[in-house]
Amino acid sequence: MAVERARDIYVEEIMSKVPVVGSPDLTAKDLAVLMRAMKVGSVIIVKDGCPMGIVTERDFVDKLVAEDRKPGEVRAENIMTAPLVTIGPRESVAEAGRKMARLQLRRLPVVMDNRLVGMLTENDITRLSPSLIEITREWKNINIPVEDVREPEALIGYCENCENFSYDLRQTGGVTGRGHLLCAECRDIFLREPTE
Repeated sequence: MAVERARDIYVEEIMSKVPVVGSPDLTAKDLAVLMRAMKVGSVIIVKDGCPMGIVTERDFVDKLVAEDRKPGEVRAENIMTAPLVTIGPRESVAEAGRKMARLQLRRLPVVMDNRLVGMLTENDITRLSPSLIEITREWKNINIPVEDVREPEALIGYCENCENFSYDLRQTGGVTGRGHLLCAECRDIFLREPTE
């Protein structure tokens, strides 16, 4: 009896098929209102039917708030991230996850024949398989050349010790064990405790 190989799950099967789009001449204020109304964290900027960039919450922080610019005066084309990093609808979700981890992205516009056909987010992948994002991040770390090894990346979530939300969770514990994800305060306590 032949064993059937599990098929890949394609991006088009889990992506949002109606991404939120805007034109390059919209103001940052227009984009913020649109994002709030649609309950999304980004808007794809489209010109003549072709995607040309993306405006994310990070763009608002880095290119608007941090530079003290007026949202009603700044155009989308001046704060969007471009060129756009995309993925095709027939790419595997695993490949999309690896790409997102490698480039440290939380969303990928899905493009076919230079036309926007969807949006894939980290949440879409997590809903499919919560462990896939973690696996792809580990895959990225495994494939870093030895000379590029850096301080471990901070994660966002709840500390496994005090259960407080933190933007600076890091893996602690022995090399052989999984250790725990701890916030900065709990890591300090952990490092100060004498080992038996």
